[in-house]
Amino acid sequence: MDTEILDEVFEVIKDRRENPREQSYVSHLLKEGEKAVFEKVREESEELIEAAEGGERSEIIHEAADAIFHVMVLLAAKGVEFEDVMKELRKRRKPR
Repeated sequence: MDTEILDEVFEVIKDRRENPREQSYVSHLLKEGEKAVFEKVREESEELIEAAEGGERSEIIHEAADAIFHVMVLLAAKGVEFEDVMKELRKRRKPR
């Protein structure tokens, strides 16, 4: 599995946090504050569940990407590195 895109996207999100751009969705969302970010993660999570219940594979993929993206924005807003989440997942992986 190629996870390079996740690192790339997270770096862009952090850049928008540190160097806001007027036309940037991420900059705008972060400027609205943590509560707005939390609400967006909640909304995207609900949309993912609805898509999964509907069963359309393409819609599930689309909504999963939205949910993952907004979780990454939340992590950046809270100053949590994406790599730390990856390390936590690795710790949970039990050797076979």
